[in-house]
Amino acid sequence: MFKDLSMQSLVMGVLTAFVGFASSFAVVLQGLKGMGASDAQAASGLMALSIAMGLCGILLSLKTKMPISIAWSTPGAAFLATSGSLEGGFAVAVGAFLVTAVLIVAAGLFKPLNRAVSSIPAPLANAMLAGVLIGLCFAPVKAVAFNPWFGLPIVVAYFIGGAINRLAAIPLALVAFVFVIAFGVDIPDGAFANVGRAIWPSPELVVPQFSREAVMSIALPLFIITMAGQNIPGITVLRVNGYEPAPGPLFTTTGIFSLLAAPFGGHAVNLAAITAAMCAGEDAHRDPARRYTAAVINGICQVILGLAAGAVTAFVALSPAILIEAVGGLALIGAFSGSAMAAFKEPETREAAAVTFLVTASGIAFAGVSGAFWGLLAGGVVMAFAAMAKKFRGRA
Repeated sequence: MFKDLSMQSLVMGVLTAFVGFASSFAVVLQGLKGMGASDAQAASGLMALSIAMGLCGILLSLKTKMPISIAWSTPGAAFLATSGSLEGGFAVAVGAFLVTAVLIVAAGLFKPLNRAVSSIPAPLANAMLAGVLIGLCFAPVKAVAFNPWFGLPIVVAYFIGGAINRLAAIPLALVAFVFVIAFGVDIPDGAFANVGRAIWPSPELVVPQFSREAVMSIALPLFIITMAGQNIPGITVLRVNGYEPAPGPLFTTTGIFSLLAAPFGGHAVNLAAITAAMCAGEDAHRDPARRYTAAVINGICQVILGLAAGAVTAFVALSPAILIEAVGGLALIGAFSGSAMAAFKEPETREAAAVTFLVTASGIAFAGVSGAFWGLLAGGVVMAFAAMAKKFRGRA
């Protein structure tokens, strides 16, 4: 590897890790806390995910000699943040995470399951994702309403950063968030000492519990979101950049590392999409055969960032929860707009997509099963009826 490493790859690998962590760790924390995790359990989950995706990325990149970037499931975390806690608490959520990981492994090993996920109509998958994301995307507006002096600096910094460079938007919003905490929030004496003590990693092992409601409400939607929203686009990004990876082994490996992270609170790791483009593009290296080194450096930095997850979580806990939700909501604006546009692009499937979006966004659970599952099912029924009606009119 060292003979293929260059300064260009080194810089891009470090930048990719920072952008990936900074742009979405807030969403992950909100998702885990939304499932009932304590601050310590959320920090453990963040740490487990960072280490798992770092090690997974290093392993796959070195094995395939391709720039395989691994990320946590950001859309999946957004789904968790808006789903509400389960009866039985975080232990039941961890049980659902394990089921999701097993399904990801199965999708890699068994082609029929992989094809079944891939065959979900894109408008419905995107509409479900948009319905999941919209709730958290309201957070910046709510933060400004909560306290304009706290919320506005974060929002303004985001748009100023985006006007300069798209990748600078969330880092600048985080800088504004830090300044708001440091100079605006009334912090109790000794709070920063707790942040210092939290620097040392402190994994929290959670004994999983299983329930039918958790499997239907959390595991299945999380699996579909992770596969359709991250793994499949991740393969596409690699192919666009001239690589031809075998999807099955990649999915299986991410599922195995998800299994390892789940008992410590991690919801899922998967192929990256946005950060994958950073490591797989020409900015990482002119020679495509040497770009894998950028992904390896990215993985090393992810592990290092994961070890600091406790301090990050402790610092975030010093502020009102709505402020870090605002950062997470800003980070998801691009994903929401992209999924919404893709969902409603085609007139023929627009009504089915609208039904999926509305049922999912309602957040209402039926029979203990979350709206994301029912939204996808309802949209599928509408699409099936539309196809039958079109076929009947053709015969008439």
